[in-house]
Amino acid sequence: MRLTLFTDYSLRVLLVLASRTEALVTIADITEAFGISQAHLMKVTQALGKTGWVDTVRGRNGGMRLAADPRKLSLGEVVRRLEADFALVECMGEDNHCVLTGGCGLEVALRQATEVFLRELDRYSIADLVNTSPALAQLALWQPVTWKGLAQRPAAADRGHA
Repeated sequence: MRLTLFTDYSLRVLLVLASRTEALVTIADITEAFGISQAHLMKVTQALGKTGWVDTVRGRNGGMRLAADPRKLSLGEVVRRLEADFALVECMGEDNHCVLTGGCGLEVALRQATEVFLRELDRYSIADLVNTSPALAQLALWQPVTWKGLAQRPAAADRGHA
């Protein structure tokens, strides 16, 4: 399975926004940090705004900020919402013409694997990822996390998320 670049970029934006609690972040900030085109990031930002996870502020001093609580936004929820297609093989898709459908162990195995994959992603919040991503601190736009009323939480592994 491979996530689309759209989902990959969206996750990076969410990580950055979750780590930037005191200031707006611009598309230019993220473009510079990750080397992603502004055109791609504009589409990502627009889609994230429609989900309600991100607030965007227009204008000269505009930018974006995380609207969702990163402690409650699961990685699984984000991936399910942004990925359009989990059909790993033809029989899992809408345009299925495979003669083995309904009687093939491959279909069952891949469906179960997809469910396990998504359940595992559900175990991690965006906050967990920020707290276990020291590379974020290497970005020029990084700032210490200051979620209101939240002390820095232990890493996911320290809470049983191996």
